[in-house]
Order: sequence, then C-alpha cells, then structure tokens
Amino acid sequence: MQVGDVLRKKTARVATVRMNETVAVAAQLMRASNISALVVKDVVRTEGNTPVGMFTERDVVRAIAQHGAAGAGLKVSQLISVQQLISCQPTDTLEQVRHVMNREHIRHLPVIDNYSLIGVISMRDISAAFDDEANAIEKVFAA
Repeated sequence: MQVGDVLRKKTARVATVRMNETVAVAAQLMRASNISALVVKDVVRTEGNTPVGMFTERDVVRAIAQHGAAGAGLKVSQLISVQQLISCQPTDTLEQVRHVMNREHIRHLPVIDNYSLIGVISMRDISAAFDDEANAIEKVFAA
C-alpha cells in the first residue's frame, strides 16, 4: 500500500501555519481542527505551496516548558528547524514511511508531489491502514 492510497481516504484539507505566527495561534489552530501537527509555510521565501517544517504539540510543550507563559508569544520559526524538511511522496510505501518516521522519531510527514504539498500522513494513519489490511485478510480466510 502506498501513501497516496491513504491520502485518498482522508480529507483534502491540510492545516498550515505561517512561520511568523505565534505558538499561541498555532496551538489554537491545532485545537480548532482537532489535530496535533501543522505544516509550516514560509510565504515570503517559497511563494507557493512548499512546506518548510512541521509544528507539533511537542513544540508547544517545549516552548512553555522552556519559557513559561512567554513561550506562547514565541514565533513558530523560533521552534522549528528549516534546515532539511523530512517528507515523503505519494508513491512511497507505508513500510518506507514508517521506517523513516521511526528512524527520525517523528509522527507526521508532509506529502510532497511535484514540489507541491498534497497532504500529511501520520503514524496513526499508517497504523489504521495496516489494521484495515489485516482485517481484510482475516475476512478472506474466515469466508
């Protein structure tokens, strides 16, 4: 199974935040969308649909733990690394992506196709896809 197969079953909307937004704004966006990660975009540099990083609940916790209440006022850009964005393509297999996530200790990957952001895949998405596949196989053998 490929990443694109999983994305086709998900909502097309990808939640994003700009680098110059605050931690508080990012946290509110995550809460409003009931998600745990946002794709970070630098609209000044990329001028398009290219992500430069991921901002997660862990980043919110780190900001507050290190800076107290003032952490909420930090810019997203102060907490992410834009050196090298780890991403995947819709043609990558779920096994390949799971391996990358485990190796890099991350739970969300932006999916890039032709230099354009088309979605985000999470460890939860991968786990659910493997569960669905196992259930389908189980039904075949039970019949």
